[in-house]
Amino acid sequence: MLGTFQQSQVRIEVEAPQNLIRDSLLKYEQLRQWLWPGRLSADLPEVLHPGITFTTWLGPVTIQHQTEVVDDNCLRLILSQGIDGFHEWYWGDGWVQSRLEGVSLLPLNLGQTINLLQLRQFLTSTSDNF
Repeated sequence: MLGTFQQSQVRIEVEAPQNLIRDSLLKYEQLRQWLWPGRLSADLPEVLHPGITFTTWLGPVTIQHQTEVVDDNCLRLILSQGIDGFHEWYWGDGWVQSRLEGVSLLPLNLGQTINLLQLRQFLTSTSDNF
């Protein structure tokens, strides 16, 4: 794999309960809504569970994800192709944390920060409806 080893860990506060954050990360329909401009495989189950493999595309870059751990407050994905490494998500009432490590030509910290801000915006708009 060409690229540089990168690692990043970002935690943000969100005005959302733990169950809403979990659903936004594990349910296909919600994940698809906030993960823009990335695109997800269309053949995903309704809810992620261990052993699922899926693909995302960020422009011409393909990233393969394999779900390794899915829990009430944790998601761990093994990444390959555009990023060789892993992505962990942790969450609780009012916060979400993302830890990303891998080798890639992509600026991982920038992408991670954008994803977290998009998730926060999605959760804020979703929380307003409850």
